Amino acid sequence: MGTTPNRKATFGSYFKLMHIALVTETYPPEVNGVAMTNQRLVRGLLAKGHAISLIKPRRSDSGHANSPQLRIHEVFGIPIPNYAGLKLGLPFPGELKQLLETLQPDLVHIATEGPLGFSALRAARNLGIPASSTFHTNFQDYCANYGAAFVARSMLAYLRWFHNSCALTTVPDPSLIKRLSKEGIERLEMLGRGADTTLFAPSKRCLRLREEWGATDETPVAIYVGRAAAEKNIPLTLKAWSRARRFCPDLKMVLVGDGPVRKKLERQWPEVHFAGMRFDEDLARHYASADYFIFGSTSETFGNVVIEAMASGLAVLTYDYAAGRQFIQDEKNGFLPPLGDEAAFMRKAIQMVLDPAACAVQRKAARRTAESYPWQATIDRFEDLLREASRGQQGQPLIDAAF
Repeated sequence: MGTTPNRKATFGSYFKLMHIALVTETYPPEVNGVAMTNQRLVRGLLAKGHAISLIKPRRSDSGHANSPQLRIHEVFGIPIPNYAGLKLGLPFPGELKQLLETLQPDLVHIATEGPLGFSALRAARNLGIPASSTFHTNFQDYCANYGAAFVARSMLAYLRWFHNSCALTTVPDPSLIKRLSKEGIERLEMLGRGADTTLFAPSKRCLRLREEWGATDETPVAIYVGRAAAEKNIPLTLKAWSRARRFCPDLKMVLVGDGPVRKKLERQWPEVHFAGMRFDEDLARHYASADYFIFGSTSETFGNVVIEAMASGLAVLTYDYAAGRQFIQDEKNGFLPPLGDEAAFMRKAIQMVLDPAACAVQRKAARRTAESYPWQATIDRFEDLLREASRGQQGQPLIDAAF
């Protein structure tokens, strides 16, 4: 374990620098929307001078180094079945309480609601330390995807209890706030996402990479980026590509990502190029080297890949919700069929490839849209919310016997 981060001098009660314990079950080098968002927020808070104690499951290849502002505290974890590299954090009894008692942070921010997040929430409340949280994942919806629809109601009850036990919960989408409010989750605060327009940019287009895909500079290429998992609805993405290819026979398809359904998809779709996991600049080249982004998922709380694809200058096809609804105007800077309307999704895929000139205009518009949403605005908002939570009251009482 590390030592307590150094604190800098304060500049008034509101503007004082904070020491935040950020608890998460996923963080880079793991690649997923939650991990990458956590990293962005941590880096942004550090740049503002705040101190972070990052609490996460132990990895042999984490590659993180302590600094005066950032201290890493790793706990025991067990692998999640079918998700290589991801772990559930299982701290020893009393470990989180002892750690937080030593650290004395101003606030505990819990990014994931698993065993590690539960232990952190319980410890924070026992010590009287304010806690906030983020709603990143619709776990209650995922139950059906993994053959456990019967536990969806219990999962929602747990999520309601968890987030209502916090001073506030950040949510990345206004429509999700409405949905969660109807389910009885309280003190919800909007926290959108930003676009990294330096990393993800049309200038990263790589002709050599396109050659590996069997494409010339003129060959149209569609791409999917994300986990190869049941909840991502990848079969719809591939069916939309296949339908569009009837009208554009040269259309290639690239799938970037890994997960439990990848091998099955590779057997079913041998003509698709499966690129596996890609990181940083390599990932940016994959985005920018395609022309179209097809994303058929209906389970996103936000969908970071949508704004990354737009920043990369792609014509994006996604459903009208979450990031799609926030950033895309149909047929102006992308394509936005109604949520769940598969027939409309297919029609939009065909429309997308039939008019390359119109798509070229939309791709430039997509890039301009991404440039209007810098990450700094999100980080500033997150900082304000953490200050509010650090002064706020805790939610409902913690009842140990309930869990």
